[in-house]
Amino acid sequence: MGMKDYGETWQAMKTFTMNRDTDTSDEIWLLQHFPVYTQGIAGKPEHLLYNNQIPVVNTDRGGQITYHGPGQLIVYTLLEFRRLGLTVRGLVTQLEKAVIDLLAVYCIKAESRREAPGVYVNGAKIASLGLKIKNGFCYHGIALNVNMDMEPFAAINPCGYKGLQMTQLVDLGVPDNIDVISQRIAEKLIIRLSE
Repeated sequence: MGMKDYGETWQAMKTFTMNRDTDTSDEIWLLQHFPVYTQGIAGKPEHLLYNNQIPVVNTDRGGQITYHGPGQLIVYTLLEFRRLGLTVRGLVTQLEKAVIDLLAVYCIKAESRREAPGVYVNGAKIASLGLKIKNGFCYHGIALNVNMDMEPFAAINPCGYKGLQMTQLVDLGVPDNIDVISQRIAEKLIIRLSE
């Protein structure tokens, strides 16, 4: 889907979810956003440490503040998760496992943390995760750092955690571009969501 405005994409996700029913096919949207901070429903203003002129959007997903920008792969999962036989926790686990599976392709050992959703490599966060659950449907999803300017993370406590280190695929030696990563994460998600 290319580079997209966050607000327009958020509205499109809400519209899709509001208009869908149990016969509507699930969708996965793969894209990038122009620079933006998004503050989840649990977000606290003090986690934005200073104003660097990047817009802040208060959104309806779970979680705290994070940064989105070019070079970060956004994976929006517009799903009827009960149809997939998943609980909310089970869905989060499968999304995290799909990212872990992707990283394993590159011989990168990664892990999830029950108390802080997302995917971590050597303690640094490489993928953030936040969802909106409504009437058995979900939207929002995963933000995977591929090859981006990491400086904007310095202006926040990522995901509400002071001093949380962030990392990205390029810094871990992954040579593939975001188009290749998009294709691979889609394949891993389809496998995990079909289990």
